[in-house]
Amino acid sequence: RGGARSVTTSRIETSSTRIDADDIAECALRLGDDALVLAQRMGEWVSNAPELEEDVALANIGLDLLGQARALLTYAGSYLGRTEDDLAYFRADTEFRCAHLMCTPRGDFAVTVARMLIVAAYQKELYTRLAGSADDTLAGIARKAAKEVAYHLDHARMWTLRLGDGTAESHRRIQQALTDLWPLVDELMRTDPVEQRLAAAGIAVDASTLRDPFDAAIDPILAEATLTRPEVPAAAGGGRFGRPSEHLGHLLAEMQVLARAHPGATW
Repeated sequence: RGGARSVTTSRIETSSTRIDADDIAECALRLGDDALVLAQRMGEWVSNAPELEEDVALANIGLDLLGQARALLTYAGSYLGRTEDDLAYFRADTEFRCAHLMCTPRGDFAVTVARMLIVAAYQKELYTRLAGSADDTLAGIARKAAKEVAYHLDHARMWTLRLGDGTAESHRRIQQALTDLWPLVDELMRTDPVEQRLAAAGIAVDASTLRDPFDAAIDPILAEATLTRPEVPAAAGGGRFGRPSEHLGHLLAEMQVLARAHPGATW
């Protein structure tokens, strides 16, 4: 799997360097766990959205994210000797690599819109760049994901404008949601040696390079919605490195209960 490389032991040959297979698995896990956990959160809106059309829209966004998660976890598992179900249902919270933003409770509809706006703006830039990866599998997943998250961003923009420039109450709620979530944005843009090695090999994207284009995408939307970009300190985060959000364990308990109660069951 992947471009211009051969798997022999635990290392990957690229045209210019040698990359640990574990690094590629880690990269795929981070992206896959983000998508999986957020898909679970989006699924919590089924039958709870403010209107029937939005119920369907949020479910479809959740399914897009779930599809991305399946592809990425399958790819990570190909290096780790585990299936996508193993990785989704039989890992503890400390083994997940999702950013804390993905784990925060569903909250009200404004919280979901604010998170959707932030995540989609981040993922659109990320996947657009990752589509040029030297790893053919990651590039293929990213090309499909980039089209999906472009729709997610457009949908989030529509609702951000509708809430921000709507009633006094809708404006208050979406502004408060942004203020509450904004400390978690910084974690999305942090890099580390694993990511830097992969980026140098043309395989991954250095997340620290995404902040400027992220701000350039978000700021005009907030301005049009009469909203203010929050000036708040960044949260510590740590989800990429086995320091999960306090909310992740509760989410996994619900998501994993059936598979753990009946391991290997099919239907």
